[in-house]
Amino acid sequence: MPFLSLGLSPALVHAAGELGFLTPTPIQAAAIPAVLRGADVLGSAQTGSGKTAAFALPLLQRLQEGPGHTPRRVQALVLVPTRELAAQVGEVLRSLAQGLPQPPKVAVVFGGVSVNPQMMALRGGADVVVATPGRLLDLVEHNALRLSAVALLVLDEADRLLDLGFAEELHRVLALLPPRRQNLFFSATFPPAVEALAAGLLQEPVRLEVAATPQDAPAILQRVIQVDAGRRTELLRHLLRADSPQSLGVAGGPGRALVFVATQYATEHVAWKLYKNGLFATPFHGGLSQGARKQVLEEFKAGRWDVLVTTDLAARGIDIVQLPAVVNYDLPRSAVDYVHRIGRTGRAGESGVAVSFVSAATEAHMRLIEKRQHLSLPREQIAGFEPTEVEPQEKAAEAPGTGGIKGKRPSKKDKLRAAAAREN
Repeated sequence: MPFLSLGLSPALVHAAGELGFLTPTPIQAAAIPAVLRGADVLGSAQTGSGKTAAFALPLLQRLQEGPGHTPRRVQALVLVPTRELAAQVGEVLRSLAQGLPQPPKVAVVFGGVSVNPQMMALRGGADVVVATPGRLLDLVEHNALRLSAVALLVLDEADRLLDLGFAEELHRVLALLPPRRQNLFFSATFPPAVEALAAGLLQEPVRLEVAATPQDAPAILQRVIQVDAGRRTELLRHLLRADSPQSLGVAGGPGRALVFVATQYATEHVAWKLYKNGLFATPFHGGLSQGARKQVLEEFKAGRWDVLVTTDLAARGIDIVQLPAVVNYDLPRSAVDYVHRIGRTGRAGESGVAVSFVSAATEAHMRLIEKRQHLSLPREQIAGFEPTEVEPQEKAAEAPGTGGIKGKRPSKKDKLRAAAAREN
């Protein structure tokens, strides 16, 4: 099925082709006609399935079909959870818009950098704004933009917007929008909080759930390796060596991998340990400036670094071509984040491997991730790294069946929000 048959203009079809979008993915084929006819959409598909183009193409088409607008007013708003995803979505929109007869102005705004350049960029208005919620509210308070003309709202990675504690900011943004508008929710997963938000905002939405098929499912080999917590870095070095029998790399060179850890401190510590032992590793986390984060990503994509040690900051919205391996040095707190982490590899038809280190203390946590993701993964042990620790029975007794995983118990932030709500 060609893009032209979905109702897109020849100019947009040509622009899509220039970016390598030659044949619609299942989510694109389902979503584009629904968006073009003005329906609210709740779109769910696996990571790497082309969700960005699924809303970007019809969004641009609707802007082209609308009446002329001078001066420019924000007609389409795309909310995202992270700076990296904002930059990526903005790049796709701008690239697609370049070849249009009347290219809309696309503004990308996010926190972590000075607000002044973004305010300057918004002089004269914008047609499309891609934003993180907090910075968007800052700009509204500075009278740098108004949202009263927004006709199309997109929540990209809607589950993450709520999961990262953006719920209050998100509701403040929604209160600034006109009640009559088209709403599009896209994400790989839709937990209960997002379902509740969708029920209150979407009007008779078209629900699109595109499950992975053997033909389009990412070719990701998932491995679970048992190892004592104190030997994970040593094992990681072993797996990344090109001459290791269990190497994650390719013949003739070291392994190239995205390594997920739990904290910013761990990114620095693990990256330093690897670098000290001859592996080109660098940390990537939210404590870095936006310029530094952009530079690190560009260098990793260009092959300057072999290993990027990161927090869940890089679990979504980061598209790294031909990334062969992902390593869960620390298991993700959320079972949903497990899907997004391993989805950084095996993209665009490539194959990949996702390795999870499991110690005696985290075995229950891994079992629950498997249960929620309907997985049953064999346990491996690497010669020379066989674990000696045993699973603590008292921990299992304290929290039977939860494994410490997010979703079963309220977090500290959840408790604080609940207390504030009771006071109000």
